[in-house]
Amino acid sequence: MYKLGVMGDRDSIYGFSSVGADIFPVEDPAEGARLLRQIADEYAVLFITEKLAAAMDAELSKYRARTVPAIIPIPGVSGNTGIGMKNVSRSVEQAVGSDILPD
Repeated sequence: MYKLGVMGDRDSIYGFSSVGADIFPVEDPAEGARLLRQIADEYAVLFITEKLAAAMDAELSKYRARTVPAIIPIPGVSGNTGIGMKNVSRSVEQAVGSDILPD
């Protein structure tokens, strides 16, 4: 059975444990990449803070073509960096053939 996981700095992800998600406090991109390789096959959805996702882009690109896990960037406590919306825009453009979302 697949699970829900959240990776990022502790302050940003701690609350997700209250809804049953497994949390993985990670701030170092190298440690995050190593952890992702270890847990990817166990999780259907992995939320990763935008700051960590930006630093792990090379590692995350290996998972973009896979259906599981769905890796979704989320804003951290430091705020929204726009990475999540850029990923949504890229996916919509790939599916539709044109960027139809407003800037």
